[in-house]
Amino acid sequence: MPISSETLSLLRWRARRGLLENDLMMERFFERHHATIEELDLEPLNQLLDLSDNDLMDLLLRRKEPEGDLATDEVRRVLAMLRTPGLPAVQK
Repeated sequence: MPISSETLSLLRWRARRGLLENDLMMERFFERHHATIEELDLEPLNQLLDLSDNDLMDLLLRRKEPEGDLATDEVRRVLAMLRTPGLPAVQK
């Protein structure tokens, strides 16, 4: 079930990061997936957002993989969504 626009807005605000690279990747995630983020995505996404900027960056750039409490299928699924590269520019 998709989340409400209010929940999405609060989540986008919480996702603002101190590192520009993280911030850009999070913004790209919301641009692509805003209509498909569901309730079941909230907990794993919040677990990722609880990380420090450097730890999150390591995961986003595949320098590390989820460990411990983060090593769940749900976190890996959301992380895969976050890691998806942007769509290529339209050629004219």
